[in-house]
Amino acid sequence: MSEFYKCAICGKIVKVIAEGKGQLVCCGQPMDVIANFQSVNEILDFAIEKEEEARQFYLEWAQKLENRALSEQFVLFAGEELKHKEKLQRVKGGSSFKPAAKQVTDLKIVDYLVDIVPTPEMDYQEALIVAMRREKASFKLYSDLAAIAQDEGLRDTFLALAQEEAKHKLRLETVYEKEIYSEN
Repeated sequence: MSEFYKCAICGKIVKVIAEGKGQLVCCGQPMDVIANFQSVNEILDFAIEKEEEARQFYLEWAQKLENRALSEQFVLFAGEELKHKEKLQRVKGGSSFKPAAKQVTDLKIVDYLVDIVPTPEMDYQEALIVAMRREKASFKLYSDLAAIAQDEGLRDTFLALAQEEAKHKLRLETVYEKEIYSEN
């Protein structure tokens, strides 16, 4: 179906869209194949793993952050990722769900912001940027998985999850616009 590679250093995921010569490199290191999907279950397992990784990221950073309100927000994000994981597990068990009919607005705020490396001392603005970038990456991942899914029900599931990630990103961008842009 499609190959995905992951950088062992920065964690970026790359989807191969056309075969080429040579080796994929990121951060000065060769990238490792993390998925060469051969079945629907392999795609679902990959997506479930990504949701668990996101959940663990938010929980880990919730403990590291010095800002209590931000820490609590990251715990809420972890809860959202757990819900996505559970939805995918239900799909793997035979359930399905449809994407929302209405597309989610993309404010594209995060598209114009610099990358932030998470640190325990990061401030509210930096944490919002990290979270927005993660949600944008999840949206892209589910959109890519929908594009390669041959089963219509699975495609609809991934499109629905992509829309949920887009809603999370929109919520974060709205907060960013209200609380960060309005301060300047």
